[in-house]
Amino acid sequence: MADDVRELLLSITADADPSTPLSAPDLRLLIDRLRLRSDRLHASALSFASSNREPLASALLRAAGSAASSASLQSALESALSPLSSSPDLSDLRSLSDRLLAARRELREREEHLAAASSVASLSARLRAARASANPLDAAIAAAELKPLLVDPQGSGSEGGEPVVFGLLRGEWEQLVDELQVGLAKNVEECVEFAPEGGKVLVSAGPRGSSSGTRGVELRVALQALEIIDSLDYGMAKFADLMIKKILIPAISNISVTVSVNVLEKSGSSSSVSVLIIAPSEELQGYKDGSELYSRIIEVIKFVRKFICVENITWLQSFAKLTWSRISDLLITHFLSKAVPNEASKLIEFQDVIRSTSEFENTLRSMMFISPDGKDGKLSQFVNDVEVHFAVRKRNEILVKARDILVQYDYENPLASDDQGDSVVDLLFQPEKCFISKSALQLMKLVHGALKDACLSSTRVAKEFCYAARDALLLYKAIVPVQLEKQLNSVSQVAAIIHNDFYHLSQEILGLAFEYRADFPRGLQKLVVFVDLAPIFSQMADGVLRRQIQLAMADLSEAIDGADGFQNTHQSQHYESARFSIEQVVFILEKIHIMWESILPWSIYRRSMFHVLGPVFSRITKDMLLIDDMAAEETLQLQGLIHLALENLSSLFLSLVENDGDKFLDHHTWVQLDESVPSLKKFRKLAELLDMSLKSITAAWESGELVNCGFTSSEVRNFIKAIFADSPLRKECLGWIAMNPA
Repeated sequence: MADDVRELLLSITADADPSTPLSAPDLRLLIDRLRLRSDRLHASALSFASSNREPLASALLRAAGSAASSASLQSALESALSPLSSSPDLSDLRSLSDRLLAARRELREREEHLAAASSVASLSARLRAARASANPLDAAIAAAELKPLLVDPQGSGSEGGEPVVFGLLRGEWEQLVDELQVGLAKNVEECVEFAPEGGKVLVSAGPRGSSSGTRGVELRVALQALEIIDSLDYGMAKFADLMIKKILIPAISNISVTVSVNVLEKSGSSSSVSVLIIAPSEELQGYKDGSELYSRIIEVIKFVRKFICVENITWLQSFAKLTWSRISDLLITHFLSKAVPNEASKLIEFQDVIRSTSEFENTLRSMMFISPDGKDGKLSQFVNDVEVHFAVRKRNEILVKARDILVQYDYENPLASDDQGDSVVDLLFQPEKCFISKSALQLMKLVHGALKDACLSSTRVAKEFCYAARDALLLYKAIVPVQLEKQLNSVSQVAAIIHNDFYHLSQEILGLAFEYRADFPRGLQKLVVFVDLAPIFSQMADGVLRRQIQLAMADLSEAIDGADGFQNTHQSQHYESARFSIEQVVFILEKIHIMWESILPWSIYRRSMFHVLGPVFSRITKDMLLIDDMAAEETLQLQGLIHLALENLSSLFLSLVENDGDKFLDHHTWVQLDESVPSLKKFRKLAELLDMSLKSITAAWESGELVNCGFTSSEVRNFIKAIFADSPLRKECLGWIAMNPA
């Protein structure tokens, strides 16, 4: 309506300002137009009502009925709420509602308790019936039906909210199953009887009286009941163990036996007794390819399948699960491992064993005794790896021989045997010979033999031979130094021989690659190496020799210490001590000379002796030069001690130079020695200085002779002060030497 008025105003004042007040004529015009619009609407409404009279009447009647119902509902509500009109709140209504809900909850709980009690009563009745059943099969079926009702399928045990009575029922059910297991297992044992001495088993299929006086059930029924309660393995465990011990072990471990099966009818009974007998055979059968042995095992398994498992595959597989692993191990121990050839040339003959073993396993698969997918093919796997087994056996044999060689050899008397000449060998990479122990010689023969076999073998076998050769060499390193630790910690002939062994083995190892690599199987030519061992053995040789030199130097140093610095040798007691010290030094050096010359390679012997002699002569010379005052007699005695040492060591000196058989020391020999042992040249020159005049000493210094011998300016000046008394000449010579140092 407001929109219509606004539209009329706009039509009247279209050109005027909207904010200008209407005039009286405009207002009258507006009233006339509104009246005209109202008359039109009234006429339109009357026309619509007259044309839709019946629908409008019906709608009015329904509206009147709804109004009457609403009034009635209002009256009923007021009547229902009238008892509460006097109460200021709704507490009574809430109390009434809570009592109603509690009553309904109590009713529901009682219904649940009643259902649980009914279930418990039913389960208890079924348990009592199962325990009271005289038929183990019926009891087993009942126990199996009760299992999902009493045992948590996930195996998690009873829940915290579970009624205690269900836990008690579960305990009764477990006790029932245990009783069934024990009773049925005992029943199986009584149906299958083993002879105490072994080799014989009797199987009675019919029921027999039990040891407790109660009557048992048939073997078939007992096994069926055990299967129903998932206790078949439990029931057959003892029987399977006795089959292994009493039947299968005699059948496998004895070469000449026969397997026989007899069925005996029992008088007065419909059941029969089946007997399996393992009896010795007079014919020497032997294992050969194993077919005879395998046929015995098959006969035993057929007996079990027919008379015990009564052709039930599930029962037979349970027996197999309990026995096959042990049967396989017995066959490998008593037959297959012994059938592995000792020679590589006989490996081809093992093919018959491989064939018969494969046929044996295929027969067992067809009987459903072992898995058809090959998971139980332990025997086939063993025979197919015969090359590996052969190689491992040979490897073990090589290592055992190597150990025996190293442990049993007498290192204390290596030169006492008649065949010691055989132990003098040529070095591979040097034009020298050296003495080695018989154990090292035999060890290398063993290594060469293994590598020659490797060249004639397949890759798998050759690899084991090569590893055996490496391990045999490493055994020397592991055993000998530990076994001879005492000898290696003292200057000994044994230590020198051990050095030679390591030195010789290091050179032989370097030559192995050149000697055999080209003949190795192609797959091993780059895989197997020995060169990495050579530095190890070379270092061991150097370590042994270095330790011997250190020990010798320690002994020599101790002997020189006994001279007390060679002081006061003009006194008898001091002179004897000094002389004894020199004699001890000579004795030790000669001992080393005798031990080392006959054993060490000449170049190593010569180098080692130079290492020893240099510090010895240097130490004696230094001690003598440190004497601050020498009497004339004392100089002669010191000179005599030097000559004593040089004369007694002449054979040692001759052994250190190359000569044409000369047995005396000439100028050429001394030149060679002086070049190799500079301290020896100084030691010899000291003997001359002890008998020279002051001018001669000064002239020798001026000419550079003393410098060439290793003397220093301070040593010469101290020596002059010790020998010659103070004088103008001495002062002049000392000054000149000080002014002209080397």
